[in-house]
Amino acid sequence: MILSDTHTHTSFSSDCKTPMEELIQRAISIGLKTMCFTEHMDMDYPRQDPDGPVEFVLDTGSYLKKYLEMKEKYSDRIDLLFGVELGLQPHLVDWNSNYVNQYDFDYIIGSAHTIGRADPYYPSFYEGRSEREAYTEYFEEALQDIELFDGFDSFGHLDYVVRYGPNKNREYSYKKYANVIDPILKALIDRGIALEVNSAGYRKGLGEPNPCKDVIIRYKQLGGELITIGSDAHTTSSLANGFDVVESLLIECGFKYHAVFSGRKPSLYPLG
Repeated sequence: MILSDTHTHTSFSSDCKTPMEELIQRAISIGLKTMCFTEHMDMDYPRQDPDGPVEFVLDTGSYLKKYLEMKEKYSDRIDLLFGVELGLQPHLVDWNSNYVNQYDFDYIIGSAHTIGRADPYYPSFYEGRSEREAYTEYFEEALQDIELFDGFDSFGHLDYVVRYGPNKNREYSYKKYANVIDPILKALIDRGIALEVNSAGYRKGLGEPNPCKDVIIRYKQLGGELITIGSDAHTTSSLANGFDVVESLLIECGFKYHAVFSGRKPSLYPLG
């Protein structure tokens, strides 16, 4: 059994309302031994409402204070880890580097949430271009992000874009985009960065995690070994969701272990 969820959000993330303590209590109730909070920090996120609040800028000091309080309170029941999901953009290399050096994170996920200053979550990202053009642009900029800044431990939900495309993954496959996905996988392997298997793809209606099975197989073929597993939970019901399916899939793909980072260093835990 997978007893660690390394991608979770609480009300410290702009898109989540779940109090940290509620998520902890849920984790304990379902038998998790380890949980890492990975609150969103997306500096210079494209604002949807010019008059609305700035989104996805984490109050890291307040987050750290609450985390330390909860870590002490629940120290005999669950191992809580201090992480962040860092939004990667080519122009943020210096800012992101300075930010991660200010805090003693256990684990940093690097995620490409914005491409060309736009988030594929919104339908406007796909206007004026074909789905193939949109997906290709996503992968090309994700590679650029990794090549410019590698100060993170695992790359989050590699094919995130297909969650929200006009046809989702109906016309998407690894084979169709191999020419832009392979360089990403090779860049991760060369830099010793893990590949995250994100189970949210199942609850988003894809029938697969992010990235999809064939991408995971290709990562293994290229020599990739470091795998992290996260639910991307924003609610208590999503915590560790689909982990039984993910575990079976990873074993089928030839993986024997998954990694959990603490102090920015991975420990390996057996699958199956």
